[in-house]
Amino acid sequence: MVLVEAACDEPFDLRVSLEVWRTHEFRSSGDNPYGLHASPEPCTESPDTILDNQPDRVVWYHHNQSSICDYSLRQQGLADLAEQMSDPLLHRIFGCAVEGSGLESLDNCTLASKNPQKRYLVSVYPLTWQTPEPKEWLARLDADIARFKSLDSDELYREHCAWWAAFWSRSYIFVDGEEAENVTASYQLQRFINACSGRGRYPIKFNGSILNVDSKEGPSFNADYRRWGEPYWEQNTRLIYWAMLASGDFDMMLPLFRMYSEALEVAKARTRYFYEHDGAYFPETIYFWGAYPCKDYGWNREGLEKSWIVNRYTRWMWNGNTEVLAMALDYFAHTQDKAFLSDTVLPLADEFLEFFDKHFARDENERMRIEPAQGLETYWSVINPSCEIAGLMWVLEQLLALPDELIGSARRAKWTRLQSELPPLPMEERSGTKTISVAEKILEVGRNVENPELYAVFPYRLFALARPGAEIGRATFAARKHDGCTFWQQNDIWAAYVGSAQEARDHIVQRFNERDPDIRFPAFWPAGDWVPDQDHGCIGMIALQRMLLQADGGRIFLFPAWPKDWDVTFKLHAPENTTVEGVFRNGKLESVKVTPESRAKDLVIMEPQ
Repeated sequence: MVLVEAACDEPFDLRVSLEVWRTHEFRSSGDNPYGLHASPEPCTESPDTILDNQPDRVVWYHHNQSSICDYSLRQQGLADLAEQMSDPLLHRIFGCAVEGSGLESLDNCTLASKNPQKRYLVSVYPLTWQTPEPKEWLARLDADIARFKSLDSDELYREHCAWWAAFWSRSYIFVDGEEAENVTASYQLQRFINACSGRGRYPIKFNGSILNVDSKEGPSFNADYRRWGEPYWEQNTRLIYWAMLASGDFDMMLPLFRMYSEALEVAKARTRYFYEHDGAYFPETIYFWGAYPCKDYGWNREGLEKSWIVNRYTRWMWNGNTEVLAMALDYFAHTQDKAFLSDTVLPLADEFLEFFDKHFARDENERMRIEPAQGLETYWSVINPSCEIAGLMWVLEQLLALPDELIGSARRAKWTRLQSELPPLPMEERSGTKTISVAEKILEVGRNVENPELYAVFPYRLFALARPGAEIGRATFAARKHDGCTFWQQNDIWAAYVGSAQEARDHIVQRFNERDPDIRFPAFWPAGDWVPDQDHGCIGMIALQRMLLQADGGRIFLFPAWPKDWDVTFKLHAPENTTVEGVFRNGKLESVKVTPESRAKDLVIMEPQ
């Protein structure tokens, strides 16, 4: 339910109008939306329904008459699963009713005031449900409206204000100093966008969030269009959620883990069908029910092996599985939620690690040989990529640090054996300095601008500031091939993790200064992957947090990459249900508070630079 209040000292007239863009059947011409492009049939969208003869109310809905879910599963050899699953898209209806005090219907799209008033309360009642019969949706909508009308609007407003007050008080960063005002504002605005969109059933979309804007791509697309379409891309989606750990927004992380957990049976069935072994893997791009986007898998399968993926950019990307697991382990480390560990972390760990164990052969030294593989989208064919190896090293280290009563002796034995069989992280000498390599061997270079070797710094913090060998992380960062601080490029974060305050500051200032001149809201970042671009702002959030605070092995490091001429008031979350808050002003730490107090002994205060 959405309540909109309008008030004035003098009586005034009010008009409420519904504007829809699905006014007729829409058939995408030319290139269909991503995932459906080059499909054998045009992408067709049915029009919305606007109800007539609704007394003093506007009601509209969209009813899905078709679905790609069943087709995608059957296309990818999972027909048995398609018959067992409930299609999440077919017959889904979404829409709402709008009405208000003192308002009457002018037509089926417009409400207007009967007489001028000083105050109006407009009620919007949204409902998303699945049923083949719209009349059933309407009956449920009426029941919801009756229930909401029994509630006190003033009490609802107080609850609304209390929720936001609690949200803004559970963490914050306020920075003062040269170029810092915009950094502070941008951090708050991006967190606000995350809060608006992060409490639904499914994860936040990186390309537009719930605040998707009308298309500027041309007449082939309508306002439902998003660049990169409807699938989830792990490399982009993750960056929204890494930002939520230090901010303590744990409740908003659960939709991400729920999506992967609920689609785990699809991933297991796919692994058995494609590769005829146990375990599970998720590709880089998935529909939320777990299937490949149809275009990525390939519309025309004639002459192709069942496991052959047509999309060259993501064909052999395995890294997303370890990263989802790494984030889930960090969530557990922060919250100490044992139910989450047993219900979410360990089932994912069992299946993901079983996949790596069964999928890749061993070399003459009994070491895993990760091939075929790629180094993200930038290196299309490699042997033993550093991002996959670092990911396995990191998650196995974290899992094996858990006590036996949580993981069991059988898992410990299996994971210890797997850890011993990992290949060494590939290294090379660059300008006489030891650095991490992209892979043991690069066979083909692709077409992107990523630094997969730095995944050993973040998200897998093997060579971060607090670790032995941190100088290798610094040298690798200094020798990186691709720089930049826009969209999904994460050099800001790496700079923070290797302890380079100046570079982290320069990158984050530049990032938050990026603006689209055609967009008024300052946190609707430029359209790298669509407007608003969620990676752009969330990377800035992560970097600012990690400049202030990092944690490793029970220790909490304060100011690991903080510029000494930036004053800051902050409250951030650390592992073991810990918060750290304080004030740094005029080059001095004026106050610091660690909760619970027992964790204060683990705080390591570093010197701002």
